[in-house]
Amino acid sequence: MFKNFFFLLLVAACLSSCATASLSKYKGVGRIQRYDFYSEQLPDSFDGFRMAFATDFHYESRFTSGRLGGAIRALQATDADVLLLGGDYRGRNGGNMEELFSALARVHTRYGTYAVMGNHERGESDTLVRRAMAHAGVCLLEHKVDTLWKGKEFILLCGIRNPFDLGRNGVSPTLSLKPEDFVVMLTHTPDYVEDTDVSNTDLALAGHTHGGQISLFKRWTPAHFSKYGNRFLTGMKHNSRGIPIIISNGLGTSRKDIRLFTPSEVVLVVLHKK
Repeated sequence: MFKNFFFLLLVAACLSSCATASLSKYKGVGRIQRYDFYSEQLPDSFDGFRMAFATDFHYESRFTSGRLGGAIRALQATDADVLLLGGDYRGRNGGNMEELFSALARVHTRYGTYAVMGNHERGESDTLVRRAMAHAGVCLLEHKVDTLWKGKEFILLCGIRNPFDLGRNGVSPTLSLKPEDFVVMLTHTPDYVEDTDVSNTDLALAGHTHGGQISLFKRWTPAHFSKYGNRFLTGMKHNSRGIPIIISNGLGTSRKDIRLFTPSEVVLVVLHKK
């Protein structure tokens, strides 16, 4: 019985490897995951606005320098208006941040690149990431809001500083915004959107969960990156107040360099006027 189980697991791992790598034309990126998001509050001129989202690089983990070029090509293929980065840039065994962000700088968008930090940006890693971001012209949003304009219309982009430290950061910057504004929140973990009052947020983007790295039917995983279990594992979810959150599987791996039925991904969100 156990022999059959491990055989089936091996077959599943092989199939998963094919599904997440060899069937994708972007080496090291399993897929470009697209979401079409509709809102009545979206300004007319932002109908069709494209946001690329990449997170959890953990460079270098399973996401190595040999896969970096594939990720850049995938991001370029999204033809995005803005590039958003969700944190956890450096791997647990180190990684060249200047190399990573120099490559990301090749993704040219009309509105540039915005980022937040993850829980792995501590100590030396934090210093190296900030320096590389500055060199690459990345705008780091830490409990700040920036405005993206199209003529006289705009949408707001809000970034969250260390979402695990609610003592310092448990008051969302969105509380000072107007309900009629269209607001996109960028936060490393989806838990923040449940833990905190994020009123006036129209859409949140998060990573951190890796889709579980090993997952069955997007419901079960042995890895728990969220205190809410699998509630915010991957995909489009909603917090208790109905605010939508898009959670990405990310690009790299944490703890163990393995993925099973959780393809690495870059995300494309296309905004539509409802």
